[in-house]
Amino acid sequence: MATTDDFDVDPVFNDQEEVMPLPIGGGETMASGDTLDQDAPTPEGGESRSTGTIFRQMSRVFLENKLAVVGLAVIALMILFCFVGPHVYPTNQTSTQLALQNSTSNAAPSSANPLGTDEVGFDILGRLMYGGQVSLIVGFASAIVATVVGVTYGAMAGFFGGWSDSLLMRVVDVLLSIPVLFLLIALVTIYHQSELLLILVIAFVSWLIPARLIRGETLSLRLREYVQAVRVMGGSRKRIIGRHIIPNAVGTIVVFATFQIADSILLLAALGYLGLGVPAPQTDWGTMLSNGVNSAASGYWWQIYPAGLCIVLVVVAFNYIGDALRDSLEVRLQQR
Repeated sequence: MATTDDFDVDPVFNDQEEVMPLPIGGGETMASGDTLDQDAPTPEGGESRSTGTIFRQMSRVFLENKLAVVGLAVIALMILFCFVGPHVYPTNQTSTQLALQNSTSNAAPSSANPLGTDEVGFDILGRLMYGGQVSLIVGFASAIVATVVGVTYGAMAGFFGGWSDSLLMRVVDVLLSIPVLFLLIALVTIYHQSELLLILVIAFVSWLIPARLIRGETLSLRLREYVQAVRVMGGSRKRIIGRHIIPNAVGTIVVFATFQIADSILLLAALGYLGLGVPAPQTDWGTMLSNGVNSAASGYWWQIYPAGLCIVLVVVAFNYIGDALRDSLEVRLQQR
């Protein structure tokens, strides 16, 4: 039986409105005007955390990888070392005669030459900076060229499909069947060695992998609802590829580009070690290794270890950065 306390008077019609209690479990009731406790525990099934913007989520996942943060710091310091260092520690790296006049060949590390000199008389520390500029420029530039060409080629092959996809992929398979180092040596030997040639040659043998990766991504993305909607609305193929296919494969593209920088530096070091690097008096870390091997047997360790350490640090740093970028860009790999 409802009592008078269970009714509220409507101020407009002077009617009495019954307040029905709401069951909340365990036999307890709650009036309709009451609110739930805001501090109630989060239901089980996963940790609750604020999401924020996409960029903040990516940054959080990236910063959780401490090795990637250290790798990013190493790359930043190496760029400063190679491009700002020569202004702080100026040395001669172009004239052989001037180097022999002002220093001694194969000199041990000293206050005048912190890392010693090579067989020509060039300061090793200054040589590391000078060679690092070439190695980093070739690594970044060849990775960008290879990524652009490979992404465009793979997106076109995967989007059009059919006989065009088969033809384009057979070209990739044929080029992949040729040993990379043999193809590099052949191209560098045929044409005149230069920094631009090395960029194009390394990019020529590096665009094949992203082409296959993006082609596989495109085969999946072209069947998505938003791509079909653009087709129905009359969107051109160029617009679909440029505005919808490639942007949605950006995770794969960025991760590959990061790893490709490290691979390009290693390829340049291999060519330099074989004597096919940039022409003298220019140098790169691989050429420094090649020249240092000839003197290492005589006990001139300072001519080989610094260049080898720079290559290892940069390559490992880029690999750690690539791993962290893969985790931050791939939602399925993010912690929840």
